[in-house]
Amino acid sequence: MSSAAEGVTPNGESLANRRGGPTVLRIVLGTQLRKLRESRGISREAAGEAIRASHAKISRLELGRVAQKERDVADLLTLYGVTDPEERAGYIGLAKRAGTPGWWQQYSDVMPSWLETILGLEEAASVIRSYQVQFVPGLLQTAEYATAVASLGEASGSLREITRKVELRLRRQELITRPGGPKLWFVVDEAALLRPMGGRAAMRAQIQHLIDMSRVPDITLQVAPLEAGAATAVGGPVTILRFLEPDLPDIVYLEQLTSALYLDKRSDVEHYMLVMDRVCTAAPNAEDSLAILERLRDSY
Repeated sequence: MSSAAEGVTPNGESLANRRGGPTVLRIVLGTQLRKLRESRGISREAAGEAIRASHAKISRLELGRVAQKERDVADLLTLYGVTDPEERAGYIGLAKRAGTPGWWQQYSDVMPSWLETILGLEEAASVIRSYQVQFVPGLLQTAEYATAVASLGEASGSLREITRKVELRLRRQELITRPGGPKLWFVVDEAALLRPMGGRAAMRAQIQHLIDMSRVPDITLQVAPLEAGAATAVGGPVTILRFLEPDLPDIVYLEQLTSALYLDKRSDVEHYMLVMDRVCTAAPNAEDSLAILERLRDSY
């Protein structure tokens, strides 16, 4: 196949297929379809008409925000002049794989729709950098701590719902020990570690877990002390994901109470990358942060 997705075989197999599942495949396919459309000088409006949809849907499709139907992909390929059977099969095969549910779909009863994207992106990432101001990073939470966090948002929820949310969070953590998993670089505000989620014993165990994880080769953990002040005051949690897949740009993930933002414009990413660099520079290095963690653990 000549001009189908770079790094994607005629069967739609790629690095992204092995790491990140359908979420990443949708983004890769959407990026390739956008490149085809732009290279032919075709507007989003015209593309929308070809699949009986609006230009807004084409935008969502090209961003990978929605699954691409095989029929729509076939119609767009015809509009874009892609007639080679092998090349068309590659794109349509990719669309088919992108429509396959990810492992997280089994938790759809307790998982908000906006969370699905970050789960796939985490699995595909080569590097995940994050600054957390209120809670311990989800990828480093113990079951007891995660239960306390999940309970905050479930004042009227059932024990089953809380348990399912914790199961999802722990399943999410499997990527840490998986061969070829991402490198993690986290900065945690000390204030988050002073908040006794789940009680003192739970916090002591949680901080001990952070100490243990900080010794894992591919994990860098820094603690931003309270005296760091404005140097680390960025307003909220920030996560930046970087990928090996050439069709995936760096993505900034901003989680809010009932939604999330995914930013991939170069100017946005560069801004948050500078913020992240500033936070990492202001915080003590990993070795000094380990000493802070030990002090905090002993205080509980």
